[in-house]
Amino acid sequence: MTDMSSPSAIDKTLMVLDAVLEHSRFTDVVNATGLAKSTVHRIMASLVEHEFVAQAEDGSYHPGPKALRLAGHALTNVDLATVARPVLADLVAQTRCTVHVGLLNGDEAIYVARLDGPKPYRMPSRVGKAFWLHCTGIGKALLAEKDDEALDAHITRTGLPARTPLTHTTAAALKADLAQVRARGYALDDEENEPGIRCVAAVIHDHTGAAIAAVSISTLSLEQSIAQVALMAPAAIEAARKISAALGYREPT
Repeated sequence: MTDMSSPSAIDKTLMVLDAVLEHSRFTDVVNATGLAKSTVHRIMASLVEHEFVAQAEDGSYHPGPKALRLAGHALTNVDLATVARPVLADLVAQTRCTVHVGLLNGDEAIYVARLDGPKPYRMPSRVGKAFWLHCTGIGKALLAEKDDEALDAHITRTGLPARTPLTHTTAAALKADLAQVRARGYALDDEENEPGIRCVAAVIHDHTGAAIAAVSISTLSLEQSIAQVALMAPAAIEAARKISAALGYREPT
C-alpha cells in the first residue's frame, strides 16, 4: 500500500527548487529539505538540465534562466490591489473599520485599495488619491524604512507642510515619531492628516524586501482613542505580513 503521508515526486522537486532559492550549497539544500542526498542529487541534476537551476564553477547552485523568466512574468502581472483584496476583506470583518493600501510613489503615496467597514459614514479617501507621507499612518510606516540620508532628502524636498495643527512639521518631531514606528513595528496617525480621523498602519514589502506600500486601519477619533487604535496594530501587522508574503517576500530568519 502506498504511504499517502510521504511526499510525491512532484512535492520533492518543489521542495528542492524552493530550497535552492534560499541555499546555494548542495549540503544546505539537503538539510533544508530533509531528503536523502541521492534524491536531492537526482532532482538537482534534472532541474539543471531543464534550466530551472544553474550551477556555478565553484559548485554552488542558483536559480536558472527558466526560473528567472517565470518569476519575471509573474511579477509583471502582479496587481497589488488584487493581491491585497482578500486580506483587506478579512481585516474589515475583524476590525469593522475602513482599511486601505497605499503604494509609495516618490515623495507621496497613492491609495490603490480601500474597503469600508459597516459604519454609517465614509472616509474622505478614494482609490487613486495621492497623499503626503509625513502626516499619514501609511506614509510614516514607509518613511520609517528609509535610512537617514534618504529621510533627510525627503524632508528637504517636501518641507513637511502642515495638514492639521497636529502634523509634524519639523525634522526633529518627525524623526522622533519614526523612531517609535521602528521600535514598535507600526505607525499611528493621530489626526495629523485629517481632523477627527485616526489610523494605524504597517509596512508591506515586495519580493526584494523593499518597502513599497502599507496597509492601514482608519476610524473616527470620536469612536476610538489613539490607545484603542493602537490595539488594532497586530491586525494591521498581520495583514501587511500576508500581503507581503503574497508578493513573494520572505521574512528574515
